[in-house]
Amino acid sequence: MRTIIETNKRLIYKIANAYCNDSEDRKDLFQEIVLQLWKAFPKYNPEFAISTWLYRIALNVSISYYRQSNKRKIQTVSDNEYILEIAETPNLETPQNEQLKQLHQFISELKELDKALILLYLEGNKQHTIADILGVSKTNVATKIGRIKAQLRKRFEKVVSS
Repeated sequence: MRTIIETNKRLIYKIANAYCNDSEDRKDLFQEIVLQLWKAFPKYNPEFAISTWLYRIALNVSISYYRQSNKRKIQTVSDNEYILEIAETPNLETPQNEQLKQLHQFISELKELDKALILLYLEGNKQHTIADILGVSKTNVATKIGRIKAQLRKRFEKVVSS
């Protein structure tokens, strides 16, 4: 199990980053995902890809964590403070990284299912894999990806034109 978590650590961090703006919350969510992976591992069915199993657990934990966190408190870090926190990280001043930060912000503002779907897509997963992980049809995945891409493109156009 340790090897699985180590191999997929970046994936877990990406999912945690998408659901939490605050760095302490991201750490807590990462730990919660790892804990739930450990608990669920005895029930893992090797007939399915480990990545599918891991994604599904990580996304379900993240969505639950997000819902609970919104119920118990108002977000403690504003979007502007979050962007400043990222901008102060060394070596992030290139235009490409500015666009990545903007993309990350736009993704974090998506609905829960859309956020999960686009993260899986950006990770390079095939539509049938995304459909298996999220429990939706392959056609629904294709349609939603197209809509999300159009929505993100529109958001970028607004930023560029302002």
